[in-house]
Amino acid sequence: MYQQILDPVAGSLAWSAVIAALPLLLLFVMLGALKMTAWVASLISLAVSIVIAVVVYGMPVGQTLLAGTEGAAFGFFPILWIVINAIWVYQMTVETGHFDVLRRSFSQVSDDQRIQAIIIAFSFGALIEALAGFGTPVAVTSVMLMALGFKPLKAAVLALVANTAPVAFGAMATPIITLGKVTELPVDTLGAMVGRQTPILALLVPLALVAIVDGWRGVRETWPAAVVCGVVFAVAQYATSNFLSVPLADVVASLASAAAVVALVRVWRPKHAYTEQPAPVAGGAADEPSADFAQRVENGDNRHDSRADVIRAYAPYAIIIAVFVVCQISVVKSLLDKATFAFDWPGLDVVDPEGESLSLTKFSLNLLTTPGTQMLVAGILTMVALKLSASRALKAYGVTLHQLRWAIVTVMTVLALAFVMNLSGQTITLGTWMAAAGGAFAILSPILGWLGVAVTGSDTSANSLFGALQVTAANQAGLSDVLMAASNSSGGVLGKMISPQNLAIAAAAVGLDGKEGDIFRRVVLWSLGFLLLMCILSGLQATPVLSWMVP
Repeated sequence: MYQQILDPVAGSLAWSAVIAALPLLLLFVMLGALKMTAWVASLISLAVSIVIAVVVYGMPVGQTLLAGTEGAAFGFFPILWIVINAIWVYQMTVETGHFDVLRRSFSQVSDDQRIQAIIIAFSFGALIEALAGFGTPVAVTSVMLMALGFKPLKAAVLALVANTAPVAFGAMATPIITLGKVTELPVDTLGAMVGRQTPILALLVPLALVAIVDGWRGVRETWPAAVVCGVVFAVAQYATSNFLSVPLADVVASLASAAAVVALVRVWRPKHAYTEQPAPVAGGAADEPSADFAQRVENGDNRHDSRADVIRAYAPYAIIIAVFVVCQISVVKSLLDKATFAFDWPGLDVVDPEGESLSLTKFSLNLLTTPGTQMLVAGILTMVALKLSASRALKAYGVTLHQLRWAIVTVMTVLALAFVMNLSGQTITLGTWMAAAGGAFAILSPILGWLGVAVTGSDTSANSLFGALQVTAANQAGLSDVLMAASNSSGGVLGKMISPQNLAIAAAAVGLDGKEGDIFRRVVLWSLGFLLLMCILSGLQATPVLSWMVP
């Protein structure tokens, strides 16, 4: 058995926090400054975290390695299981040519890529986030943007930056439900509080997207669409989470915002349409969605698709929505939950500083309720709808696995790193040190969530990791426990875009394996800028200035 220690370095929490932060600092330096491939940087950081766990924290070597194996397993199931099956659905639409039909359909809504970025990366991405989460919207929307002519790097950046405001309510509000479990606070109250923070981000993210596509000119020429999308999404997310249903917040907001933008462009168009020529990178189906794609773009691609073709092109996404909605019905969900098996990770025996068992050592194998299996079912139904033979579908699955091979290594390594840091006590050392800030913790609270998601790639994991700590710190500092817990989740969504896990997924999707550092440098300032805004908002909500926003 191993009992966690918070201050192993000379009994000092501050010095211990400095040492505990080394694996993360090293990881981000290797990605951002040294331009190192993500899987190599992750392996090095994992090795450093193992050394710190064993040498500094005194964690037995066997326990440390077992913690890493549990993290790697969690990285594959459920996280990679979701992404692999989501990309498989995409590959089948490429194989049949229906993805190009979908591209032409979207281009008919607007031929301006700034508008397309808003609708696809933000609104459609939010819908995928609401249903599946765990990196799926990044994988799906980035390849959709490439099919519309966006350059690979820009497509990846857009998908990552867009995947912010919807994340807290992703996968049918799984992060908030998890937060409620670990903090013992009402889920509806937490959802209402998050619904009074993340809509502020939603107001700004569409403007950020058009700025990424076309700079200040893009903002100046397309701000009506960006503002309409942001306002409608924000109002719908707030209203749904506060008065209707927390799990449905993103579903309602995404559909409402997409409908609003589509309605707007029927009566308003930007002064100049913006379209850049695609620059595919050789290396796979994700880079070149179809063999004749570039040639068709060059020739104008004036083909008119039949209504039946358009319906089949949208069918996979309609099937995904239908499958996920059916699986959320309480009776169906209860039935599927019978195939869930929870067990202690073999040989792993870790307790917290108070001697209590940790939930992190329990592994849950939810075979049927996981979004990955539901995405697999949607894929099989898609195969039937698109009249794709079993051999071609299996070939598409093989292409998917080959395309994601380095992302698979990266995600499993990063989750191994996260579990070693979490179970050895390195992460809790960092959190406890920050929690000692007293009243100023209201400003730092979102940073803790941001840090958790940057490490694990999951708002759910960050809430599980730091949720109880946020409540304890709030009680010690005389702050609202609901506000601090919600700020953990709201701040966490901004760490999503710089998480090595999501960087690897984005890079693999657009065919830029090994270029995760380039993507990281393009998104890190957006992440830090939005985080600063959330810190200010959280701080003001802890004062009489905005305390009226706390339920």
